[in-house]
Amino acid sequence: MEYNKLIDNTLLKADATEQEILALCEESKAYDFKSVCINPWFIPVAKKALSGSDVLVCTVIGFPLGSMTTEAKVFEAADALAKGADEVDMVINVSALKDKKDDYVLNEIKKIKETCGKHTLKVIIETCLLTDEEKVRACELAKKAGADFVKTSTGFSKWGAKAEDVALMRKTVGKEMGVKASGGVRTHQDLLDMVEAGATRIGTSKGSALM
Repeated sequence: MEYNKLIDNTLLKADATEQEILALCEESKAYDFKSVCINPWFIPVAKKALSGSDVLVCTVIGFPLGSMTTEAKVFEAADALAKGADEVDMVINVSALKDKKDDYVLNEIKKIKETCGKHTLKVIIETCLLTDEEKVRACELAKKAGADFVKTSTGFSKWGAKAEDVALMRKTVGKEMGVKASGGVRTHQDLLDMVEAGATRIGTSKGSALM
């Protein structure tokens, strides 16, 4: 397996500098990772730095809380794509899910997927804040809305990816949909554990260590 092509090499910290983003892009080109995952502000910098490579630019929407309005998330996604993003990782409205406002959650994901069109949309459900029943419901809604992936975590909440959550998500969405394990995946063994559980993409700030 080409493990490098499972990796979204990630730098999302609030104090990231342009030099750090450029270094991330150079590392990602050297390993030929699937993408760099960065905040929207850095999309033009990464796009230019990755020109001529097949490393994609992935960005985050509604990040990290997911609690902004659907309209704001749709605008953010459209703006990111216009600036050159290839993939979008959006955070669901966790509060709406917990309040069982499933129609709202479904409609929001649908609208962002419509905005993304052919571009890959990954839906961050923030597993550390959810019961197993809520994780299943979130995955079912993401699948119904036409998203391409479900993703465990932002990496900015209580904890990140757990193999048992990845396995539950894979069982819920079936074989066709992607599952991204993100947050706390720091070693090659972590990567193997997540792949074994059903992950088809890995979000990590330790891309070179995973290899």
